[in-house]
Amino acid sequence: MLSSLQNPLALASRLLFAALFLPAGIAKLTGFAGTVGYISSVGLPMPTVAAAVAAVVEIVGSLALIVGFGTRFAALVLAFFTLVASFFFHAYWSVPADAQMVQQLLFFKNIAVVGGLLALTAFGAGAWSVDGQRAAR
Repeated sequence: MLSSLQNPLALASRLLFAALFLPAGIAKLTGFAGTVGYISSVGLPMPTVAAAVAAVVEIVGSLALIVGFGTRFAALVLAFFTLVASFFFHAYWSVPADAQMVQQLLFFKNIAVVGGLLALTAFGAGAWSVDGQRAAR
């Protein structure tokens, strides 16, 4: 029975990941100065470039997941992006004790997102995608 749900679940997975990353990418563009400031606050070099790269990764990656085009590559890029960002922006081990719980929850939420993206990388977009349609030909 579960195998009959493989394609709708793969589509749901792609759409749910896009629901996380697309609004975040758009927010980075619409609040670009704030994004640059936030990136600067954690000490990353070239914050303007980093903000632009982050917005592009989140927006283009989300669109790729939505239509299922280059899904494995897009999911892998988003997984790497999320993993790296987690260590810089949710470093719960380096914040005051009263802020650790929230940052730890966000960090491990991101780790779970990375796991889901790696599963999407491993298993692909499913038949209900551009990738699936191209493979069927």
